[in-house]
Amino acid sequence: MEIFAGLATVLTDPALVFFVLLAAIVGMVVGAIPGLTASAAIAMLLPITFYMEPLSALAFLYVIGKSGRYGGSIAAILFNTPGTAASAATQLDGYPLARRGMSSKAMKVATVSSVIGDFTGEVLLIVGVGFIAAIALRLGPPELFAIYFAAFVVIGSVIGKSILKGLASAALGVLVQMVGLDPISSEERFTFGSFDLTNGISLVPLMIGIFVLGEVFAQLEQRHRKTEIFAPPSSAEARARNRLTWAEYKPCMPHVVRSSFIGAFIGMLPGLGSAIAAFVAYGEGKRRAKNPEQWGQGALEGIAAPEAANNAVSGPSMAPLLTLGIPGSTIGAILVGVFLIHGIQIGPTLFLTSRELVYSLFAAGLLGIVLYGLIGYFGAAFVGRFILRVPTGVLYPVIFLTAFVAAYASRGNLFDVYVMVAAGFAGWLMRKLDFNPAAFVISFVLAGGAEETFRQSLLLSDHGVLIFFTRPVALAFLLLGVAAVFFRARSLSRQARQTALEDA
Repeated sequence: MEIFAGLATVLTDPALVFFVLLAAIVGMVVGAIPGLTASAAIAMLLPITFYMEPLSALAFLYVIGKSGRYGGSIAAILFNTPGTAASAATQLDGYPLARRGMSSKAMKVATVSSVIGDFTGEVLLIVGVGFIAAIALRLGPPELFAIYFAAFVVIGSVIGKSILKGLASAALGVLVQMVGLDPISSEERFTFGSFDLTNGISLVPLMIGIFVLGEVFAQLEQRHRKTEIFAPPSSAEARARNRLTWAEYKPCMPHVVRSSFIGAFIGMLPGLGSAIAAFVAYGEGKRRAKNPEQWGQGALEGIAAPEAANNAVSGPSMAPLLTLGIPGSTIGAILVGVFLIHGIQIGPTLFLTSRELVYSLFAAGLLGIVLYGLIGYFGAAFVGRFILRVPTGVLYPVIFLTAFVAAYASRGNLFDVYVMVAAGFAGWLMRKLDFNPAAFVISFVLAGGAEETFRQSLLLSDHGVLIFFTRPVALAFLLLGVAAVFFRARSLSRQARQTALEDA
């Protein structure tokens, strides 16, 4: 199988192993910093990958995404502040354990569960991605546009609290992507006479602004908020109390296995992401638990279930990106930039032109899982103490300045810095007004491919848009998008009625 050749490629390249190790550490530390995410780290480090080999660049950022998802559990357990949105589910049981002096045990459960979930998702990706790519090769422009349409609608309607605000975020992403020259007629669109806008909005500064500056502005708003912090135990008695035994972890295994498959399934659906997977797994685990009354009070199973689902998303979320060119997450959207920078065309033909690269990337992911698992199991407490010692008054200004350097370094263009600042304020406002930055960014990345396939479809048809209704696969995906909006609206309506009844 190709994966064994990929493992041989990775393990015989010392430089690549070093980058995977570095990524495991960087992702874990950044994920553990309250308010920062793996997406922010990847966006800031993206310009560095311009000067790296394609496989090293992709593996470096891919593993940061994996370990960053896990690192969020450290902040959730120790600081009662989830390092990532998905870690909010871990916080429900992790922080109560920390209050009882068992933070290291909680972090060990999170580590083991994350590794099992991530490994399950990665294996499912390796086994299934080739079949998906073979099917995708048979799809024409009408079918591909219908898939793009369904992705837009699902991303806009499912992510976030409001369907209208989610769809508006997705529409704004499409609008911003249209800035520049028309790809067919070369006419200017939304440039307002500015020469800098004729080449469009660059992906790198936009993402740095949305994910890094937006988060920094949000943290500045909350700088006076006080949080009770429980440092990892350091005494011999406390360390003994925090040892994790098989007898303690064994009841978690059914939840971990179930949650791994829940996370893997949700990961394959564009835009849903780790947070939804974690809360679905937590809810399902609590429903099936023998001791549901203990969940939320410090149950180990309440940590294991969301962490397994959270990291199981990582691998399968790459499937729509690699086979269809549709990023399944914000991390996937950033990786699109890496592929494009190195001249690699993503989509069904990727498995024809760069098959060895793809399976080597999967092998690097497996190595990354092992490395962050070992580092996390034995060193998560050290990471927690390290973050406790770094004053936020030093940390966030450094991140702020790094963002400016990274935005300028991407193309050596001062206009990109202006784009980053504008995107930073836009990302901050989106968070304040409950719009969705993730839907905005993913739609921005998707819009170019969607426009291309839409125009190609019209050229193939003598009946205009009716071509989408005469092709069964295209029609099925269009109906899927409409159904997603309908069921999401019904779900929100039911929640609103239930809340009203409880308040009454």
